[in-house]
Amino acid sequence: MNPKHNSPSVSLDQEVLTVSGDLVTSTVADAEQSLTKIIDEKVSIIDGSGITEIDSSGAVFINKITTDETTLRGFSPGAQILLKISRSVKKITPEEPSKPGKMTLERFGGLFLRELERATEIAVLIVDIVYWSIVGIFDRKQYRKGSFTEQAFFIGSTALPIVGTILFLIGVILTLQSAAQLRQFGVTVFVVNLVAIGLSREFAPLMTAIIVSGRSGSAIASEIATMKFTEELDAIKTLGLNPIRFVVVPKFWAMIVTMPLLSIMALFIGLLGGFIIAITYMDLSPSTFMNQLLISLMFRDIVIGLIKAVSFAFIIVIVGTYRGLNFSGGADGVGRATTSSVVTSIFVIIIMDSIWGILFYFKF
Repeated sequence: MNPKHNSPSVSLDQEVLTVSGDLVTSTVADAEQSLTKIIDEKVSIIDGSGITEIDSSGAVFINKITTDETTLRGFSPGAQILLKISRSVKKITPEEPSKPGKMTLERFGGLFLRELERATEIAVLIVDIVYWSIVGIFDRKQYRKGSFTEQAFFIGSTALPIVGTILFLIGVILTLQSAAQLRQFGVTVFVVNLVAIGLSREFAPLMTAIIVSGRSGSAIASEIATMKFTEELDAIKTLGLNPIRFVVVPKFWAMIVTMPLLSIMALFIGLLGGFIIAITYMDLSPSTFMNQLLISLMFRDIVIGLIKAVSFAFIIVIVGTYRGLNFSGGADGVGRATTSSVVTSIFVIIIMDSIWGILFYFKF
């Protein structure tokens, strides 16, 4: 208790509760302790004429013990104002949690509308990027000089070592695993067919896309989210420039151009890994490997891989841009946007790869 205030007293006499002394924040606890001794008694009138000082905590205390049948008397005008203000504050009651497993019609409708709004935003973003990408071919006034080259170098050249290393190891592993099975049937030469088709149609574009998504897709999302957080995008709009055209389109074209090239390089590096295992572990001659490779690897297989690579590049840019533009919060929001960009990109890439696989299975 604060020594500057007099301790309040609470007494009950013939249904009249008399409160006196200082009823402030530091003394309310004493008043509540005194009240516990007479809490079961009926109170018809609360007399506050003996209160020398009262604040908002004291007003809350009085209102807490006041019912519809209780009459207040003896309170000063200032105390009455505090009591009125205290009563006017709405009590916040927590919402009753919905029972798990039950999806109400309202929740389902709200979820549908939110997803519809998100799909609309993505569609508008896709149209915006494609439009300004086509316009940019004929009008390059709003592009920073060298932006395409800079982005292409970052996305392509700097990613080549990690892409090449992983695809080389995949070529080695794929050849070893295939040889272990085909050797039982005496057709080890067909491991070349399996490695060539598997790398060209599937592993080269898919693994390249996953690596680039984690490396460059995250960079796109974090850069755009940071620019939005620091209001650089608003500054670009103030200068009369379109943020999509100025920031995103160079990344879009760089990704579209470099992803197929990376995929082709990844294919040949993976074949190199398979070639080394074939001539050392499987006792195939280099000429046999090359002849079988030329027989099995068709031009259409390479085209299928390139189509996949372009579609994956499109997905990486769209997802990275969308996550960057729709981030919320501060520095932690940038981190969440980056993480969600990578996870979403990989998820959509694998779905797209499955769709392409089904289509090409029936067509080719």
